[in-house]
Amino acid sequence: MTENNEKKENVKSHLTSLRSELKRMHLAVTDELTLPEPDEVKMLMGKMDILLKIIESK
Repeated sequence: MTENNEKKENVKSHLTSLRSELKRMHLAVTDELTLPEPDEVKMLMGKMDILLKIIESK
């Protein structure tokens, strides 16, 4: 697999993970009227930072 294809797959994997976690948080906020824990938000922000580094390293 080429380096670009590897990065593309890595980005897709990160985006899929982020999407599912954000969807879960959204459902908790809208259905249960509960806010996410600060640590959960920090974790997602960290994952987004990793994703940005991958994208910017082109």
